[in-house]
Amino acid sequence: MALDNFIAIDVETANFEPTSICSIGAVKVENGVIVDRRYSLICPEPNYYTWRCRAVHGLSDEDTFDAPSFGTVWSEWQPWLEGYRLIAHNAAFDSKCIRSACRVYGLDEPCDWGCTLRAARAKIPRYVLPSKSLDSLCDFFAIRLDNHHNALADAEACAKLAVILSDL
Repeated sequence: MALDNFIAIDVETANFEPTSICSIGAVKVENGVIVDRRYSLICPEPNYYTWRCRAVHGLSDEDTFDAPSFGTVWSEWQPWLEGYRLIAHNAAFDSKCIRSACRVYGLDEPCDWGCTLRAARAKIPRYVLPSKSLDSLCDFFAIRLDNHHNALADAEACAKLAVILSDL
């Protein structure tokens, strides 16, 4: 996973529907250095929160009742995202959510994804670090992760992790 230029991205969902993105964070990396960050709350689709999702990220209806739709945010971010590979920790989840939301809003789906979870599993033996969760990897590599499950905090941690893993 040799990376110099990419965007690390993370989403949180309001419920168990992949289209229910309620927050999104992204961190742009150029030449291995973080150069920009974006974050937005999003009015989820469908617009309801499960207690379990609220317990993970702490967001609720009150946080997103007047937030823009995913379609609005993604359309505004599109020029900023263009030409960059997207990287996520457990990209299977984030890519599924973003692709599903893009379909709902009739937007082009990103197709170039990398995954720090997959890279960590390939590069770090289980006996060295059994868990490859984002917080476990951050502890292992001394990456600061103050607000786990905040989409921007997780995206920034993912960006730093991707740079480290690309050097292993």
